[in-house]
Amino acid sequence: MEREERFQELEEIREGIVEILLELHPDMEVESLALVDERILDSFDIITLVTQIREEFDVVVPAERILPQYFNSANALSEMILELMEEE
Repeated sequence: MEREERFQELEEIREGIVEILLELHPDMEVESLALVDERILDSFDIITLVTQIREEFDVVVPAERILPQYFNSANALSEMILELMEEE
């Protein structure tokens, strides 16, 4: 995938993630880089995100990817989803 294509795909994924995050917490600061570390997202939110990611992006998040580093920001989530899409 070309760099520009990848950037565009990443941006589209990020927009979808931001929508999902705002559905979970309408008052959330989606630019936060510590959604898990600052306890903005709890375990129920993570499970909801995993389900929404599967529905929205047709990607299954494997158990080994359910770690704070992948869920700490919209950017981290977007990168993980794109990587999973590329692995398929």
